[in-house]
Amino acid sequence: MPPHSEALRQSAVHDMHRPALTDAARPATIEIPAINERGETVPTAIAGEHPLTVYLDKRELVTLMTLGGAPEALVIGYLRNQRLLPSIDHILSVQVDWDVNAAAVTTRAGVADLDARMATKTVTTGCGQGTVFGDLMDDIERIRLPEDARLTESTLYAMLDVVRKHETIYKQAGAVHGCALFRGNELLYFVEDVGRHNAVDAIAGHMWLDGVEGGDKIFYTTGRLTSEMVIKAAQMGIPFLVSRSGLTQMGYDIAQQVGITMIGRSQGKHYLLLTGMQRFVRDGEGA
Repeated sequence: MPPHSEALRQSAVHDMHRPALTDAARPATIEIPAINERGETVPTAIAGEHPLTVYLDKRELVTLMTLGGAPEALVIGYLRNQRLLPSIDHILSVQVDWDVNAAAVTTRAGVADLDARMATKTVTTGCGQGTVFGDLMDDIERIRLPEDARLTESTLYAMLDVVRKHETIYKQAGAVHGCALFRGNELLYFVEDVGRHNAVDAIAGHMWLDGVEGGDKIFYTTGRLTSEMVIKAAQMGIPFLVSRSGLTQMGYDIAQQVGITMIGRSQGKHYLLLTGMQRFVRDGEGA
């Protein structure tokens, strides 16, 4: 499970209908024998990868390839970021069964216009292709991010230092992407998966489950700043998107359209401020 502060958990909306969930996390790695450059057989950790077919009210929706570390949150976040459900209140239960590699989602009152919404889809870039259902551009135009949010240079450096020191599956086995949610330099969630879109969906799921809003948060990813990453961060109401990697042209175009503050190539004391410059405060400058 990703790290959570106790205060964060207690901030969940009390009257929210929290769905019934299984607790079906799988081990993040397995060990295999490998031969190194000296001809020695050495035990080597590799990242898990498992198919998980999502059923929404008994209808097959999608098969996700996942590390399996937070499958319930992944499924909930996927439904959120696909805009198939308007709130966590609509979900009655999420039941993950690895014996059949399936996640069964039961809603309280069904999903309106599901066939029509699934008929329109946009295939996005990603580790494995991501798919966004529905009228994507109309939804983007309705997004409004807080203009008064601010990120200081010193907070960015402190956040990157937390990421650098954090124990990760990537350090142990490689082959995964990581995403994190911060409030200032406080790490709220850290999720790794075989695809970066899975990691961001799992964080979206945790935010829904815990009643966490995005307006004062910073989203960090190890992956590229693609259109998909920008759209999902914006849909969660997060005004800051930070990556250690670069960006794509469509990611840049959509970031400008929604007004998100995007920072790439962020490692150590280096960064590139790409969009939303008005929210970023360099050390020595006034807010």
